[in-house]
Amino acid sequence: MAVTLLVLLTIGCGPGDDRGSDELTVVATTSIWGDVVGQIVGDRGRVEVLIPLGADAHDYQVTPQQVIALQTADLVVVNGLGLEEGLIDVLKSAETDGANVYEVGADLEPLPLESATGDDPHVWFDPVRMAVAAGLIAERIAEIDPSFDWAARADAYAAELDTVDAEISDMLAGIARPDRRLVTNHEALGYFAQRYGFSVVGVVVPGGSTLSDPSSAELAALVDEMRRQGVRAIFAETTQPTRLAEAVAAEVGHEVSVVELYTESLGESGSGADTLVGMLHINATRIADALSG
Repeated sequence: MAVTLLVLLTIGCGPGDDRGSDELTVVATTSIWGDVVGQIVGDRGRVEVLIPLGADAHDYQVTPQQVIALQTADLVVVNGLGLEEGLIDVLKSAETDGANVYEVGADLEPLPLESATGDDPHVWFDPVRMAVAAGLIAERIAEIDPSFDWAARADAYAAELDTVDAEISDMLAGIARPDRRLVTNHEALGYFAQRYGFSVVGVVVPGGSTLSDPSSAELAALVDEMRRQGVRAIFAETTQPTRLAEAVAAEVGHEVSVVELYTESLGESGSGADTLVGMLHINATRIADALSG
């Protein structure tokens, strides 16, 4: 299925843009949601992504051109649950002005954060939840354009995600129960842990946001917990510097690898993580390699 994702940081939509007024246009906040929406829209419309690849979803600020795109889109798909912290006021303003904004995360039975108040926004780490999300988004698009069977595309994509879920379960099956302990850069893998039988025993940056600032006492407590439980890996993120995770790993006293995962952004073209399916596969592979044996 041909999918075109236009990153609005470089391709703005304004009054002077030459686009047909009857063209379905959906704006997604992140590359992950852009991929999901793109699987449904295909070549029957245009999907535009606000936050560029590799950028931190928590603190991204939109450009004036992107504000126009939000206001003129047929549908705006937002993760919500506090993920797009820097966009909250802009999205609320756009919705007040009549934009059709859908915060999909709230409809996916969100989990509470373990290390902070509020819900965990990282719903895309559960393929089963994302299969549900595809159907929900298709319903929203059908309200705009009922002339096409959007549900059929969503169902096909949901089946692909169900297959990925089974493949990941098989991939992780060799990790012994005592080794199914995760330390992450921030609290991003709660849905992964619940789905595949892991526990998150600590985070470098407390909470579901990358914008928190850990204290020296919190970092020391994390080092002590990693020593006590014999944790062998810290899972860092491609969108964040790894130096703090590396500093923690160096203090533990036994060998601890720092492994980068794709958490809040897809990878560049050719990375193998340039779709949600590819991203989930690569992350599971890296987790399995780090914790097996």
